[in-house]
Amino acid sequence: MYAPALFVSRWRRPAAVLGALLVAVLAAGCARQADDPPAWQPGAPASGAPAEGEQPAQPVDQSEKAISLAATGDVIMGNAPSRLPANGGKGFFDDVKAALKADLVMGNLEEPLTEDTGTGKCGPTPKNCFQFRAPPGYAAHLKDAGFELLNQANNHGYDYGPKGYENTQRALAEHGLKHTGAPDEITVVEVEGVKVAVVGFSSYVWSNSLVDIESAKRVVAKAATMADVVVVQVHMGAEGADKSRVKPGTELFFGENRGDPIKFSHAVVDAGADLVVGHGPHVLRGMEFYKGRLIAYSLGNFAGGGKSLNPAGRLGWGGVLKVSLKPDGSFAGGTFTSTVMNSVGRPSIDRQHRGLGLVRDVSRSDFPKSAARLDGAGKITAPSGTGA
Repeated sequence: MYAPALFVSRWRRPAAVLGALLVAVLAAGCARQADDPPAWQPGAPASGAPAEGEQPAQPVDQSEKAISLAATGDVIMGNAPSRLPANGGKGFFDDVKAALKADLVMGNLEEPLTEDTGTGKCGPTPKNCFQFRAPPGYAAHLKDAGFELLNQANNHGYDYGPKGYENTQRALAEHGLKHTGAPDEITVVEVEGVKVAVVGFSSYVWSNSLVDIESAKRVVAKAATMADVVVVQVHMGAEGADKSRVKPGTELFFGENRGDPIKFSHAVVDAGADLVVGHGPHVLRGMEFYKGRLIAYSLGNFAGGGKSLNPAGRLGWGGVLKVSLKPDGSFAGGTFTSTVMNSVGRPSIDRQHRGLGLVRDVSRSDFPKSAARLDGAGKITAPSGTGA
């Protein structure tokens, strides 16, 4: 039913993965929370571009040339049949296209792209249940925006059952887009001559497991033998406007185990991940460096077309994370560009930079020693002593 990436034997950083090379192992609705007053300091006016006066990178040996990876949080373009954006969704991402430009652009696709399969998860009288879908042709809008790889490991991947899940993969493939997130699926793409493996995790059976950490480590260790760089996409953490803080321990939402974000993220870095991209809480969370690798605990809501996601307050804030990594996976720089959903859920650049202010604040609060440093322009640097 799934289409795992072809296994390519490739030895990578032996010290990081020695002894871990085993074969890989194998819903709740979106937040509806009251707005919560922000606790942040706005960033200085910026567009996500390099800080003023920053010197351009000097020429480097090709073996050390960094590649750029861009990522977003939750992406919903609309909810068929009656809550779709105007003009058939054309131009839906126009305001954020420039911010997305990178060598590899990834997003968390929070809905199937399918016609109605007759197997919607919520039933005729849903309570605390949300299901989404957009027409298969909406994959063209993702392509037009610059997306190249979409994560399906989330609580809405199976909103229309296995058929809807497979239809989504087919729609993406028809537009030249990659996908990741199914059990055992390790998606390997070549980016400027560097092999990048992307693996998706969530707490649901249609994805690699977030809660079985030993299994997750085996999947990541396997991915590390297949590529130079490993990226983990993970849908983790409880949902809501008041869930911007990251604390040790397991998080629950409506009785569901949404993982232990810190324990999981550190474990997959130990197993060979070079970048961890989190989403799921519907709000932005902090960023930290662990063993020189960047962990973004949640990139928030990026798009909620057709008013599918609540845009009130910090629920409407998201961002584009752009990270440069060397071929050995080491951090070479990064930026965060604030975005905001308008009243109908279309993403745009946030000229008030509220998301940046929030990420800076909670990063410092939650990770006093390991927090990513973000300046007023969104430039990301590692704190001293983290190995980056």
